[in-house]
Amino acid sequence: MLVNGCLVLSAVLFGIGLVGFLSRRNIILMLVSIEIMLNAVNVSLAGFSQYLQNPKGQILALFIIAVAAAEVAVGLGLIMALSRARPGVSVEDLTQLKW
Repeated sequence: MLVNGCLVLSAVLFGIGLVGFLSRRNIILMLVSIEIMLNAVNVSLAGFSQYLQNPKGQILALFIIAVAAAEVAVGLGLIMALSRARPGVSVEDLTQLKW
């Protein structure tokens, strides 16, 4: 029963993240949507790890959390550097970048 609930929660979170990523044009909200999708994967890994009584899934989830934190740090740094050069964080604004 635990795996079913984790998979349902994971599917709902992944769907919310996917819809948020595809429908938004703000880069910060797109990064938040990617984080929601990564957390959905972590929920499913933790659920399967608990069900199979194998800690490898939880260890992999910790690595995914570390990679997600690094991705957010690099992404926000790039967004801040780009917003200083051009105001606005819309994706359409960034397609016109020419130095």
